[in-house]
Amino acid sequence: MTPSRDISRLIEIMAALRTPVTGCPWDLEQDFSTIAPYTIEEAYEVVDAITRGDLDDLHEELGDLLLQVVFHAQMASERNAFDFGDVVEAITRKMIRRHPHVFADKDGNLASSHVKEVWDRIKAEEKAERAARRPPEESSTHKSLLSGVKAGQPALTRAMELQRKASTVGFDWNDPRAVLQKIREEADEIEAALDRNDRAGLAEETGDLMFALVNLARHVEADPEAALRATNAKFERRFAYIERALEAQGRTLEEASLAEMDALWNAAKTAT
Repeated sequence: MTPSRDISRLIEIMAALRTPVTGCPWDLEQDFSTIAPYTIEEAYEVVDAITRGDLDDLHEELGDLLLQVVFHAQMASERNAFDFGDVVEAITRKMIRRHPHVFADKDGNLASSHVKEVWDRIKAEEKAERAARRPPEESSTHKSLLSGVKAGQPALTRAMELQRKASTVGFDWNDPRAVLQKIREEADEIEAALDRNDRAGLAEETGDLMFALVNLARHVEADPEAALRATNAKFERRFAYIERALEAQGRTLEEASLAEMDALWNAAKTAT
């Protein structure tokens, strides 16, 4: 089988990989839940390539992300649920519907200030239509304000959305300093869990602390995902400084003490 610019070749390759007996053993073992983490990882790698401005890498990462869509569609096709063509048709229908100012049957333009308003209204209509199509047993008598926050988002992003939704009905702090006090309370609860050697409690309290930190980010208008990515990059730069400094001395990380590495870290903070 040869490479091709035609999407049908990628679909054929995935079908071959999932063919019993002759396919790839690893691919055949996978299901939606086992592939989902890879889908998230590939999406993050696309974002990373964009952040670095590396278009060659972006080219590769977009292909990896596309493969994830094809993989999920193939597994759905095997269950006679839907196939890749259905996915394409659904998104094209959605994009046409959500852009009446571009694809309208009659002349008419929409001011840019009203585009998002129309987009949100149509999304709400689509959501209501999907809910109406669900079997009665899937419908609940209680509809939470938070039910519209999608579960598949990265945890930091979803925490931000949950808090934002709750704030629309006044369930929120008015001052970032109040959030900072909550962060201190959560840190104290972590310390108490450490004193008790409570592993389950430590995990729960760490989650509470992270949720509170996201809340602070929201109040100071910082994107927690972007902020953490920036901090990751800063950590990498400073750790690389330590590695280079030790290499210049003819030494390795393993040969350096924690005190020496800490001193180099402080030097890196000034240098980077």
